[in-house]
Amino acid sequence: MDKIQEIGDKTAVGLSLLCVVHCLLFPILLILMPPLSGLLSINDTLFHRWLLFAVLPISAIALVTGYFHHRSRKVFLLASLGLTLLIATALVGHDLLGSIGEVVMTVISSSIIAFAHIRNYQLQRRIKRLTPHTLETSKSQVE
Repeated sequence: MDKIQEIGDKTAVGLSLLCVVHCLLFPILLILMPPLSGLLSINDTLFHRWLLFAVLPISAIALVTGYFHHRSRKVFLLASLGLTLLIATALVGHDLLGSIGEVVMTVISSSIIAFAHIRNYQLQRRIKRLTPHTLETSKSQVE
């Protein structure tokens, strides 16, 4: 189970970074290289939904697995906040916030998710290094 959580955290961070790169750099690339716009045109809504459907199960598995090991509610709640913001932004962000607001909220929520997964991974690694004697003391300090 530890390996699943580790792979899930790393994959979720990678997907979050992919989302940020797509939101920030893709429009600039299309402006700088107009001939490529026809080749690179991807339906933004479709791309965001695909990423959302990839991030949700991966994040859920990694975070729940990590939580059962380190019991850090802060990490779990932070990731939940990021995922909730990402879902809301993907579903109604453009209509409520406009294009720029949607990009800003997507970048913020993706950053929150990435940070939570990095923290989830760090806590899991720290618990792996602890001896059984210090494990209970460490778990109580995490919360």
